[in-house]
Amino acid sequence: MTYLPGTHPILDCAAAAAWERELFGGDEAKEWAALQQAGRAVAHALLEDLAVAGASTHGGRLLLLVGKGHNGGDALLAAAELLGQPGNTWQVEVGFVFGQNALRPLAVAAWRRLQEIGGSERVRAVTRDGLAGAYAAVLDGVFGFQFRPPLREPALAWLAASAALTTRVRAAVDLPSGLDEDGAFRADVTYATGILKTPLLNCANAGRLRYLDLGFFTDASPGEQRVLTTAVLNPLRQLRPAHSDKRTFGHVVIVGGSRSYPGAVAMSAIAALHSGAGLVTACVPESIAAAMAAQWPEIMWMGCAETPDGGIAIESGLAIREKLSRAQALVIGPGLSREPETHALVAELIRQATTPMVLDADALQSNLIALGTAPRVLTPHAGEYARIEKAIDPSKTHVVRKAPITTIKHAGVIYHGIDGGPVLARGGSGDILAGLIGGLLAGEPTEPIRAAAQAVTWQGLAARAVARSQGEVVVRTTAIIDHLNAVLRTDPAA
Repeated sequence: MTYLPGTHPILDCAAAAAWERELFGGDEAKEWAALQQAGRAVAHALLEDLAVAGASTHGGRLLLLVGKGHNGGDALLAAAELLGQPGNTWQVEVGFVFGQNALRPLAVAAWRRLQEIGGSERVRAVTRDGLAGAYAAVLDGVFGFQFRPPLREPALAWLAASAALTTRVRAAVDLPSGLDEDGAFRADVTYATGILKTPLLNCANAGRLRYLDLGFFTDASPGEQRVLTTAVLNPLRQLRPAHSDKRTFGHVVIVGGSRSYPGAVAMSAIAALHSGAGLVTACVPESIAAAMAAQWPEIMWMGCAETPDGGIAIESGLAIREKLSRAQALVIGPGLSREPETHALVAELIRQATTPMVLDADALQSNLIALGTAPRVLTPHAGEYARIEKAIDPSKTHVVRKAPITTIKHAGVIYHGIDGGPVLARGGSGDILAGLIGGLLAGEPTEPIRAAAQAVTWQGLAARAVARSQGEVVVRTTAIIDHLNAVLRTDPAA
């Protein structure tokens, strides 16, 4: 089976154990190298999340909960990486949940490394009764994917004591200890080191998911559940052909907006403009077209006849179809409204369209999505999906189910987009996604799955960039668009 480039398998715990046994072959030198790589990756991911939380990234109190094996080793080496940063003032406290004598050899080596770097002035072991005060972060490295329920003492007591502490970030290495058992570690973020495990996809205690790629996989590594990585965007990072013009990169037509909801179609059109499409036409009610054109002149705003309530009137169909005859992709839905006359127009457009399309928002109706034969991408959230599920024709449809973990189904494979986080939990983020997919689809009309995966990944990484620079609260949805360029121009290997 051929998988979308830039995606890696998500494995259950048994398959992950088998993969690591095959990968390392019992060679402790290879395991130690991977452990060090994981520690560095966890440290830098933690710094990102501390920045999002508005905490210092240069120092503070850090508590490590350390078990017996590699998860504890990852946590210890992450702390060592932090202590090795120039000018830092970290103070590290280590709680050995099962005692130091229970540490496995590589965890012992990690503990020694941490002590060598930090010394007794900055690194100390603590008892459970000694936990007190506020911490910048608590890092859970008690249990990995070898955990077997139920949780027992002394782990239960340590996890309960850590839960009572004041901290800015609660982070788990690989999996939150105890998963969703009573008394489990409740993480704000989980760093999946090397392999993203399937229990995380439905784990209430996992918080935000971060996949830390340690080079365990290639694009060809098998697995019907897969995670989208930043490498999905690599084709967009290449230099564009020197001998090209605006038609080279496609023309996308967006049909949407109403007098009551002008903002949604504006965000979708602006996102399409930033997607790299050569031409963007937005077909909107005539009463809002002039104001839109004055603000975003790069977009061709076509004013359409409108209904008394401010939606697009059916008499605009001929003019819209004429625009579509020269386009490579169509987006319908953002801010459209649910007026019967407007939906009659939409039905005709979908029925007659030959270009691939994106159906979003008010176009996600059971009586609309099954019309016509052109390939299509649907972008429902959970409520919309429940409404249209039975009408979906998988032979011509790609479904992007928007959620904290967004999924895309294609040819028996489920791709998972785990980036973005709460920044995307705002009105308008779906409109931006629809515009991005449409613009990318215009550039590659025969690759709707690639357009969907790239848009989901691109928007998610941009939302993370917003969180790093502005936090997750005082944020405008359109800030996501402002960060698209930085994400694309960041070297994924850096």
